[in-house]
Amino acid sequence: MRTAKQILTRTATIAVVGASRDPRKPAHSVPLQMQRFGWRIIPVNPTADELFGERVYRSLADIPHPVDLVNVFRPAEDAVEVVRQAVAIGAPAVWLQLGIVSAEARRIAEEAGLDYVEDRCLVVERATTGLTRLP
Repeated sequence: MRTAKQILTRTATIAVVGASRDPRKPAHSVPLQMQRFGWRIIPVNPTADELFGERVYRSLADIPHPVDLVNVFRPAEDAVEVVRQAVAIGAPAVWLQLGIVSAEARRIAEEAGLDYVEDRCLVVERATTGLTRLP
């Protein structure tokens, strides 16, 4: 299993499940910050059409191209289904945001060979490691 830093280093496209329209929520500010540092953000939200200048998809299965990382901003009880969907689309890694922990989601990811991070913030990890995708 790759470390959080290794995952981010090898990630270009991040599908964000639970991306929010509300700029006061981390589910908006975190993906926006990652986008500003060069990662492509693909928002997944059943109630929005566009976020961060990108088309919003209703589910992971609706995304027409591969993603490198599925970032989860949903309650822990929803994480299990999101991880199942990540496995189904062939995503190599899943990242549950700060405060989200699920033993069942971890088990599903590990059994499928996905890299898995939980209870950590992408933006904090990016800042701590100094990573960027900008030239």
